[in-house]
Amino acid sequence: MSRTRGSWAPDASTLEKANAVMKAAADSGDLYRNGLGMIASENIVSPMVQKIVASDLHGRYAEGLPGKRYYQGCDDFDTIESIGIDLAKSVFNAPFANIQSTSGTVSNIGALKALAKPGDKITAVSTADGGHISHARMGAVGLRDLNLSTYPWNEERMEPDVDGACALIREIEPKVALIGQSVFLFPTPLREIADAAHEVGAKVMYDGAHVLGLIAGGVFQDPLREGADVMTGSSHKTFPGPQGGFLLSSSEDPVFQKRLNNAIFPGVCSSYHLHHVAGKVIALAEFEEYGAAYAEDIVANAKHFAASLAAEGFDVLAESRGYTGSHQVLTRHGSKDSGAGTKAARLLEDAGIITNMNMLPGDTKAMTPSGLRLGVQELTRVGMGLREMEEVAKLYARVLIQGEDPTMVKKDVNALKADHQTIRYCFNEDEQTGYPF
Repeated sequence: MSRTRGSWAPDASTLEKANAVMKAAADSGDLYRNGLGMIASENIVSPMVQKIVASDLHGRYAEGLPGKRYYQGCDDFDTIESIGIDLAKSVFNAPFANIQSTSGTVSNIGALKALAKPGDKITAVSTADGGHISHARMGAVGLRDLNLSTYPWNEERMEPDVDGACALIREIEPKVALIGQSVFLFPTPLREIADAAHEVGAKVMYDGAHVLGLIAGGVFQDPLREGADVMTGSSHKTFPGPQGGFLLSSSEDPVFQKRLNNAIFPGVCSSYHLHHVAGKVIALAEFEEYGAAYAEDIVANAKHFAASLAAEGFDVLAESRGYTGSHQVLTRHGSKDSGAGTKAARLLEDAGIITNMNMLPGDTKAMTPSGLRLGVQELTRVGMGLREMEEVAKLYARVLIQGEDPTMVKKDVNALKADHQTIRYCFNEDEQTGYPF
């Protein structure tokens, strides 16, 4: 009797590989369930978002816009995306919103496609000063073959030197003035830079990937009212949705809006991952309800955590400005390019604290930087507050200043996290965990 093709009779070695993947995913879940996730570019999603991301939508296509599809079977997804567009316009107070992008970087590529042609001039923050790799020749700017000039940097204030940035824009007359960073402690003085850009006919693009939830929550700055023509961002950092991106604009011009839509599809996306788009829509609805409180608590926690680290003896950057106005905290652990940040991140991971090494001003080697970039958005998401920020700072000090065995500290890390498993600021009346796998 012949066996039905595709029926259950796997080769043991093939099944072993699949099981190894399942185990690694479970182990990763355990790491974050029991430890402290403090990478500034990460977050966890709500139970309702988890459910929709695992739905049948994951394998479907809906090229185009609601009501203008290239495939049949899209009526239900039209409903989802239409709700999402309306929610995004409301949450971000934007006349235009495209929610299809699969990441913040893809949003940037799409925006640059809409705003500039290959060979055009662009200004942005240098990666050495905290700019994102997509703003550099190695990333989206290079992909679009744009002629990059970087702003002078004010190290004390951790922002572009405003006078120097405006002078640069007036001198070279770029097509696009790009603002935003990967290391993003404080609001950018955007109005002055936007005024200079508009003087020379440039479009202003604001990459809010890291701070998009803080912007929507009203606790950071309001780029679309401060001169930005377009704003891009990620949907999975301080905005606590699934992996994906947004493209937003202050423009009411239907021709310009069409150009932005076309830059995403067909410009940089074919299928745009319908399950993640649906997850963004759920997250937008949750954010409309709880986002302001979440954003306020993130910034309050970050400020208190930074001050607590400083009190423990750490070198926390931007002391003169109160350390931070975002979710991020920067710490220096040795001399420039010393690799001290790399060593610190490894020791903390041994203690169950997940961070990332990061270049700070003066560092030139990405793999051996002196600093850490820390984020509190995930700890805030599971209900940690000011008291817990003090506890976490003490845990850092035990590992990195007092030199205690990280495996001993890990026991206290696990005990702290055991009391903070319920995901908050979302539709979760059953108080489910954010770490289900």
